[in-house]
This record gives sequence, C-alpha cells and structure tokens, in this order.
Amino acid sequence: MFETHREEITWGGRKLVLETGKVARQAHGAVLATYGETTVLATVVSNYEPKAGIDFFPLTVNYQEKYFAAGRIPGGYFKREGQPTERETLISRLIDRPIRPLFVEGYKNETQVVITTLSHDMENDPDVLAMVAASAALTLSGVPFMGPVGAARVGYIDGEYVLNPYVDDMKESKLDLVVAGTADAVLMVESEAQELSEEIMLGAVMFGHKYFQPIINAIIALADKAAKEPRDFTPPDHSALEKEILALVEKDLRAAYTIREKTARYAAVGEVKKKALEAFTGEGKHDKLVVAGVFKELEAKVVRWNILDTGSRIDGRDLVTVRPIVSEVGILPRTHGSALFTRGETQAMVVTTLGTAEDEQFIDSLTGTYKENFLLHYNFPPFSVGEAGRMGRPGRREVGHGKLAWRAVHPMLPERHEFPYTIRVVSEITESNGSSSMATVCGASLALMDAGVPIKRPVAGIAMGLILEGERYAVLSDILGDEDHLGDMDFKVAGTAEGITSLQMDIKIAGITEEIMKVALGQAKGGREHILDEMAKALTSARAELGEHAPRIESFKIPTDKIREVIGTGGKVIREIVEKTGAKVNIEDDGTVKVASANGEQIRAAVNWIKSITQEPELGMIYEGTVVKVVDFGAFVNFFGSRDGLVHISQLANNRVGKVTDVVKEGDKVKVKLLGFDDRGKTRLSMKVVDQATGEDLEKKQKEAAAEEGDAAE
Repeated sequence: MFETHREEITWGGRKLVLETGKVARQAHGAVLATYGETTVLATVVSNYEPKAGIDFFPLTVNYQEKYFAAGRIPGGYFKREGQPTERETLISRLIDRPIRPLFVEGYKNETQVVITTLSHDMENDPDVLAMVAASAALTLSGVPFMGPVGAARVGYIDGEYVLNPYVDDMKESKLDLVVAGTADAVLMVESEAQELSEEIMLGAVMFGHKYFQPIINAIIALADKAAKEPRDFTPPDHSALEKEILALVEKDLRAAYTIREKTARYAAVGEVKKKALEAFTGEGKHDKLVVAGVFKELEAKVVRWNILDTGSRIDGRDLVTVRPIVSEVGILPRTHGSALFTRGETQAMVVTTLGTAEDEQFIDSLTGTYKENFLLHYNFPPFSVGEAGRMGRPGRREVGHGKLAWRAVHPMLPERHEFPYTIRVVSEITESNGSSSMATVCGASLALMDAGVPIKRPVAGIAMGLILEGERYAVLSDILGDEDHLGDMDFKVAGTAEGITSLQMDIKIAGITEEIMKVALGQAKGGREHILDEMAKALTSARAELGEHAPRIESFKIPTDKIREVIGTGGKVIREIVEKTGAKVNIEDDGTVKVASANGEQIRAAVNWIKSITQEPELGMIYEGTVVKVVDFGAFVNFFGSRDGLVHISQLANNRVGKVTDVVKEGDKVKVKLLGFDDRGKTRLSMKVVDQATGEDLEKKQKEAAAEEGDAAE
C-alpha cells in the first residue's frame, strides 16, 4: 500500500531520519523528519497554473505546533490550537527567508508550505528540523526550486562552537545562531549573542555552513529515489522588451534617482514609469504587469550601475557614511522612559513602561507555561511611509522586526533579581526609509536608559546592503529602503562597543563569499561605533533614579512556611493588604516578596504589614504605631502590622495621668516600646519609656553642645 523511501544519517551526535511516501500522499511533496525523538511533517502544494493579475510570487509558509506533540492539552477555554503564536510566526518567517530566493524567477503559481510539529522530545528544538523538512519536501515536489537548503543551529559554549546544542545546553551558550543555505552559499542567518566579536560571529556562520552539508547530501539522496518529475516551467524572456524600455527611459530614470528626498524621488520615478506604460501597453502591445515588472528590473539595474560605477548612492552619500542622526530622550512627560531616534528619513518613537510581576506575560508553549518579563513591540503604521492603509493586528513583518530588536537588547538587560520589574518597550515607527528595525534598537536602548533601567551598555544597530555584479561589489552602510529592495543582501548588525548582540542576514543570490561577509561585518562595526557616539549626545548610561511616575519595587524574602499566612484563606489576607495599603504584592514560591507602588509610604505600610505576619516583634525595640482604641485603663496601639498591644495608663507619660484621653485619642500616631508579654500572652507597651529615652537623648545632646561651645570659647 505504501511505497516509502528514507534516508538516515548521524548529525551532531544524533540520528536524523527523512522519510516520504507514507504520510500526506496527496500533497505534491511530503517529508516526515525525525531528529532524536522530535518529529515534524512538512508538506508542499503548488498550483499547476499561475495566479492571474499578480506581479509577485504567492508563497505562504505556515509552521504550526500541536500540543499533543509534548503530551499537553492547550490552555484557555476552547482547549484547541488557535491563531498562530508569536513563536510559530517567527519560525514561519525563518523557513520562508532561505527558500523564497531559490524559486525560479517568474514562477507565480500559488504555493503553500505547511510544517507541523508532531512530537517534541524537549531536547531538540523543532525549528531547524522544520527548515530541513521543508527543504526536503520542496526538493521532492517537482516545483521549480533550486535547492536543496540545509540548516543548523550553532552555539558557543566554553569558547567552542557546538552544532545543534540540546535545549538545556543553550542556557550555557553565549550564542544562539541559526544559519541556512545551499551547498555553495549562505542565504540566511538569525542570532542572539552575548557581545561576541565579528570574528567569532563569522566563524559561527561558516561553522554552520560546513556542518549542514550532510543534510543537503541526504536530501539529494532521497530525491534520487523519490522526487517527482520536474514541472515544465520556462521563465519568460523579456530581454527584447527590456532593451526597448531602457532606450526610452534610461536618461529620465537616472535623473530621477539623483533626487535625494524620498517623496520627490518616488514621484519622479512614478512619472518615468507612467511614460513607459503609455508607450508599451495598450491594444496589441504588452501586458501592463509585464511592462511594470521589466521597469522594476531596470530600476534595480540603474541604481546598481550608478553605485558600482561612481561609488555614490541615491541620496548622495558614499558607501560608508551613516545618515544624520538626532537622539532625544524624555520627550513624553507621563511615561516612564521615552526616546525619539531619527536617522535620515527613518524615525522611531520608543517608550519604556515598567510594571510588576503581575504584568509578566504568560506564554503557553510545548515545553510548558513560562513567564516573560521583557516585552518589545514594534508598530509600523502606514502613515510612516506616506500611505493610507489597513490598521489592526500586527503582521508577520512587525512581529519579526520586534523580535530582532528584542534579541539585540535582551543580552544587555539586568538580571531579574537585580531589577525586579516587568519591562515593556514599544516602538512606534513614525517615518521610514530603510532600517526601521535598527532605529528601534537604538531608540529602545535610549528609552530604557531614560527610564532608569540599568542596562549594561547602550546598544545600537545598523543595516548593511550589498551590490554584487560579477567580480565587482559594493558594501553599503545604513541602507535606504530602495537600496534594500534593489540590492542583493540585507545584513543587520546590532551590538555595543564591546561586541555583537544580534546578527540577521538575508542574501538573495549565490556567490557572496566569506571575504565579502568579513568586509561587511568590519564596515558595520565602524558604523555601529559612530551611531553609539551620536546616541551618547543624548544619554550615555541609565539615569540614577526611576522617573517620578514609575512604580517602586521593594523585594525581600520570607520563610516559605509563612507564605500561607501572608496569603490567607482564599487570599483574604493578601487582598486586605493590597486594598488597605494601595501597594501591589507578589509572592513567589521561594518566598521572595515584591511590593510595588509609586508611593513610598504605601510600600512601607505593606512591607511592615507582611513582616509583622512573618516576624516577631523584638523586646526593647521602639515602634511607631496608631492608637486604635481608648479605654479607662489605657490605650490599645497597633504597632507591628496587624499586631496590637496595650499601653497601660501608668505607661502613658512620666507624670501621673488622670484620664487616658488627656494624653491620647483614637487615630493618634505614637511611638511605643515593647516591654514584653503578660501571663496571658498579651503584649505590654510603653510610651513613658520612649519619652524618657527621648528626654535623656535630648539632655545628652544639650550637654555635648554646651561642651563644644566652651571649647570654642577657650
């Protein structure tokens, strides 16, 4: 019934199995991949006819995780998987990025790649396995895909590169890098690092490229046995039309690309495009989409030729110059921290908000539910590029850019026990002409410091580009949007003055060598250092104190056997503490208590209350209390959280007291000394002893002052 084929190799010390022919047989390509005991299913379906009326390749990649893979039932009311999680969205993008450039140019058949995690052994992360399985399924499907693609995760532990570290081992790694590519070239890199050097980062990329070659060989071996016949697809040849359009518009197009201001340049290019469409479309002429596509290719060529021939870019800069930068902090009066970072025509308004443990995000994943106390959200409204468009839920691009900035900043955050706040950073892109994700990194660093978050060092980011024509190439620093779209590489590097914290690379063509990447990294370092210097004009380190509107948190520990008493039956006690003091209280399983409020008095009241439950008052100590009840024989004073004690009438004052109300009344704030406990365990307090002590101290100070005056007179 089944005609199965499989390939099995040992990779990174574990067995990798690729199998096809048994599951999902109606898909055009299907591969079941197993690494350790983690299993994913990748399927490919591509329509046999191109989608009409489009000028792009309609590829969709959907990665999904099933909770049954880890023996879990989803949380929530519906108890089933719903919309894609952030992790699923990020892995979908991770798979899409290296495979998209490998489809034959001109292929416009709607294609869907679906990868499903079916089993997770908690040791091998399914993301890299999903990339391998998707590559294998595409290679078997017969679609015009110039793969296969290999992928690997690289860690850096104890000064050594590690191939595909176990999930638990990643906690000890200074690097989490995923690299993908073909047998000859690297196509994609995604990483987070602990301030590593350019040499170590490049070494990790090449290490990964070397050690995913066995994957490519295994996929080719499986394809030799099970691949479908390649589809009959010949890319359309528009070379003759290209020559005609170039002859008509080259001069005007070159002139348009000498305009430095983005809006004016776009308008000029639009007029040139209109001229081409009028000349080459209409009855008996070429299709409008074809002419528009050829014109777009000519745009790219004109820009590339200009840069390679003259070394001058669209906005007049040379290859290494960064656009003018303005950094401002404290721009919003009521926020906890804010910054406005402007680089050329790209601008990010970034705001930091501090919260308590109650504000942590609960994340339900295959590995279990955990809490995240650092959130970074990136928003890209249409007005930032002068357009009217849809507003709503963040798209894949916004999620991806936010995570890139998160990875860049995350290594510089203080440890949770040092700074027990939940931190949310929001980046609102208010203008965009390239590299808005790196503007977010710079703005986030400034906003965190403005909020008083003690980050280890400021972080800056820069986007690099590349133009490669044969043996000639140009590496561009701080690329514009057009240079990103029309170039061969988008290469984002973020880090501090000490090293790289994040590296993301997307390469659209083969032929980018290790030497070119080395040049790009070196040039990026110079640009990053310049940006850090510009940021330092606004702020060089975290402010010494939190902003006046930020919550304060006091953290201390109580015995774990006292947690129950502080919480109370059904949470009664802790609710009362919160309601009466106005402070937020969070108690962790290890006995760590965090009390938060913007008001210091509220924090002190809550802390004292909790300590009164978990601690015993000390004999002979003086406490501040409140008179809660007056009786004929004395006054009851609340002095240690919820604990009350009696100040007998004889202990109210040094002089004889006739009536208690002559000395105190309910609500008075008084100082009392704990004398001890009577036979029935009742607390005995004294105000008289405090007065005597205060009087003795005053008399002593007066004598000392008089002695000092005498010495001075002599």
